[in-house]
Amino acid sequence: VQLQASGGGLVQAGGSLRLSCKASGINFKLHDMNWYRQPPGNEREWVAGITSGGTTTYVDAVKDRFTVSRDNVRRIMYLQIDRLKPEDAAVYYCKVQRSGADFWGQGTQVTVSS
Repeated sequence: VQLQASGGGLVQAGGSLRLSCKASGINFKLHDMNWYRQPPGNEREWVAGITSGGTTTYVDAVKDRFTVSRDNVRRIMYLQIDRLKPEDAAVYYCKVQRSGADFWGQGTQVTVSS
């Protein structure tokens, strides 16, 4: 299983980004997928998830600004981040669970300038 996260960068507060997580080695359409983030000096935290059926869930802090989606044909999960805030700065990771084991992408850095 491999997850390749991309799309991070330096963005001004109030701006937008779209992160991508491309999966290989799994039957993507059958798996729930999740986004996590790890701010500098803090623990990794769950941010958003999307089930195999397309149901989405979010942590309260982001639910009006983040949108998670998936393209089962391209095997990519997305995270649209709008109205970026300084506290959104973090390394963003995608995760999938298969056969009871967690598989993580390598992370993509989001930096927010104020």
